[in-house]
Amino acid sequence: MASPSDTWIKEYNEAIKIADDINGMISGKGSLPSSGPETQRHASAIRRKITILGTRLNGLQSLMSKPTGKPLTDKEMNRRKDMVTNLRSKSNQMASAFNMSNLANRDSLLGTETKPDTMSRTIGLDNSGLIGLQRQIMKEQDEGLEKLEETLVSTKHIALAVSEELDLHTTLIDDLGQHVDVTDSHLQRVLKNMGIMNKHINGGWSCGSD
Repeated sequence: MASPSDTWIKEYNEAIKIADDINGMISGKGSLPSSGPETQRHASAIRRKITILGTRLNGLQSLMSKPTGKPLTDKEMNRRKDMVTNLRSKSNQMASAFNMSNLANRDSLLGTETKPDTMSRTIGLDNSGLIGLQRQIMKEQDEGLEKLEETLVSTKHIALAVSEELDLHTTLIDDLGQHVDVTDSHLQRVLKNMGIMNKHINGGWSCGSD
C-alpha cells in the first residue's frame, strides 16, 4: 500500500500530465475551423480537462492541510505548496488563454484584425494581469460588436431604400402597362375605323364604275 507521501506525489504527477494535455489541446485548437461540431467537441474536452485539473489541485491542497502518517518537514511542506501554487498559476493561465482564444474566434467572425497568439500574450502575467488582459480583450470585443451593430443598421437603411426604389419602379411599370393598354385600345379603334372607311371608299368606287 502506498504511503501518504507517495499518494501525494502520484496525484501531483497525474495533475502535471493533465496540465500538459490541456496545453497541447489548446495549441492544437488553432488547426481547427473557427466553428463547427469538431471544434465544439474539442473545446468541450478542454473545459472538462481544466475542471479535472482544478479538482486535482484542490485534492493536493487538501492532502497537505490534513497530513496523515509521518509528518513532513517544513522545508518539504513549503516545497509542495510552491509546486501546487505554480501548477495552479499555470492552470489559470491556460484557462485564460483558452477563453481568449474563443474570443479571438469571435474576432474572426466579426472580420476584425487578427490578434497575436493568445498564449504568447499571457506569458509573464500573474493572475491579476491575466484578468486585466481578459477584460481588455472583452472590451475590444464589445467595441467590435458595436461596430457590427452600426453596420447592420446601415445595411437595414440601405435595404429599406432599395425596397422603396423597387416599389417605385413597380408602380412606374404598372403605369406604363396601363398606358400601353390604353394606346393599344386606341390603335384598335383607329384600325377599325380605317377598315370601315376603306369599305366605304371601295364601295363608292364600285358604284361609280357601274
